[in-house]
Amino acid sequence: MPLKSEGISKTKAFLYGTLSGVVEPIGAIVTILLTNTIIQILPYLLSFSAGAMIYVVVEELIPESHGGEHSNIGTIGVALGFVIMMVLDTALG
Repeated sequence: MPLKSEGISKTKAFLYGTLSGVVEPIGAIVTILLTNTIIQILPYLLSFSAGAMIYVVVEELIPESHGGEHSNIGTIGVALGFVIMMVLDTALG
């Protein structure tokens, strides 16, 4: 829909949307083929992807925290709060 509203034809918008989804099954097949290798580094990959998602949420979906001159303070505050909560969760079980 965003492409269509920008003036791109229905056919091209559908093609671009379809092509953007083609990489998912390809990635799944590669992951299945490399299961024995990936299983050892899976916790690190999942940690990285979770951190990336938290960063995207803080940076892009909460724009009010980035207003003004010191825009990184909001992001650093969320990161420190998350670390403190994880430490407390681990320590207190």
